[in-house]
Amino acid sequence: MEVLIRGKAMHKDWNAMASELSSAIKEVRLGSPEVTKAFSAMAKAATEDGVLNTKTKELIALAISVAIRCDGCVAFHSQAAVKHGATREEVMEVMGMALYMGAGPSLMYAAQAVEAFDQFSCKD
Repeated sequence: MEVLIRGKAMHKDWNAMASELSSAIKEVRLGSPEVTKAFSAMAKAATEDGVLNTKTKELIALAISVAIRCDGCVAFHSQAAVKHGATREEVMEVMGMALYMGAGPSLMYAAQAVEAFDQFSCKD
């Protein structure tokens, strides 16, 4: 199914994904109610306005979603960012940080992987 937005073909139908995941998440809630209740309480506490407003927190969550490559997270946090008034320009700036953080941690882990390899391959 092709989704067109402003005349552009979209790669994924994010609205459908969020809707489908909501149904699947409901199943998890039914099967593990205490854990998901605690998760919901944590989400509520984390996203409430504080020193940072909710929009800023959703933009941070969106960047993290990209850096950790979580499609469902991208769907929900994009939706929440729109709901809380984020602009496309803000999202684009946040995507710059997501790209930076996706690459930076990969460099850090690459250095650790080489170090681990060197330790395991040392025959001393």
